[in-house]
Amino acid sequence: MNESLLRELVPAVIGVLVRRGADFAAAEDAVQDALVEAVRVWPDDPPRDAKGWLVTVAWRKFLDAARADTSRRHREVRVEDEPVPGPAEAVDDTLQLYFLCAHPSLTPASAVALTLRAVGGLTTRQIARAYLVPEATMAQRISRAKRTVSDVRFNQPGDVATVLRVLYLVFNEGYSGDVDLAGEAIRLTRQLAAKTHHEEVAGLLALMLLHHARRPARTGPDGRLVPLAEQDRGLWNTRLIAEGVDVLQTALTRDRLGEFQAQAAIAALHADAQTAEETDWVQIVEWYDELVRLTDSPVARLNRAVAVGEADGPRAGLAALAELDPALPRYTAVSAYLHERDGDPVTAARLYAEAARSASSLPERDHLTRQAARLNARLRT
Repeated sequence: MNESLLRELVPAVIGVLVRRGADFAAAEDAVQDALVEAVRVWPDDPPRDAKGWLVTVAWRKFLDAARADTSRRHREVRVEDEPVPGPAEAVDDTLQLYFLCAHPSLTPASAVALTLRAVGGLTTRQIARAYLVPEATMAQRISRAKRTVSDVRFNQPGDVATVLRVLYLVFNEGYSGDVDLAGEAIRLTRQLAAKTHHEEVAGLLALMLLHHARRPARTGPDGRLVPLAEQDRGLWNTRLIAEGVDVLQTALTRDRLGEFQAQAAIAALHADAQTAEETDWVQIVEWYDELVRLTDSPVARLNRAVAVGEADGPRAGLAALAELDPALPRYTAVSAYLHERDGDPVTAARLYAEAARSASSLPERDHLTRQAARLNARLRT
């Protein structure tokens, strides 16, 4: 297979799809999927017209994605901006699709990726960002998952844990990404909670509600990111907070702690504080200890370092941070924050600027850039 030919054809194929009506990002994503298909098919069955083959397959991929997106949007119009409390609405087939995509023949990671792409409506790029892997790697993972299930019957639904992971990632994309899926994720989690007494389902629902309650305060009128400590807590949705705390407390009484319950407990402690200064950081550190014990997650350890810095001082936070891999996303931003709190604005300004250059979203990049500019202006006076 001539890989250089493939690379040369990509711009032309994208151009054809754009002229047919696809937007550039969707065309790019469809061509990516077509290239993965070419890598699989061409060694055994090379086409006579490489460009024509790529255009045909990419256009079919684009149409499939457009249909999936339309279906998702039709589901979303049934969801109000603020999730209604109480029992879930009548169940549609969306949740069942989540279970079917989480097929036992797939690894959990592949099942999550396939479900996010096929049912959640996320692009390969968005899924790759959620998993912190290159887009090409994720495209190959999704393609392998599709091949794995292409010849199996979808009569063996996957397990709850995999579906919860998918719902969590969909919510995170809707909560902090560029696609509004948070309400849909809450709706589906409510449905799942109504069908099972699984304590981690309740933990995830509580976590979603508590995070979603803070959403109105996360950005300013100009679209700027507002850090938790600076948010106007009067904008927080107290109804959602009360419901989230109630769901969490019920789950915790079952004495089967899981990672979503631990995360929800941390979110509840933040929500309980009337001001940032009243936050019970000591308890938050204790819950992060539980979360690390349950997951050994580098992200949990990174967040724990921030909590330690608040509870025991920035030097203790920096010591906890030093035990982690500096390549971890947000490591540099956390280091900048802790250095500033430790009275080292020169190092903090440099680290904020460095973190801004590698930020994964425009609002985060703008926030970190402003932090660096603020400290540099102070240093010049």
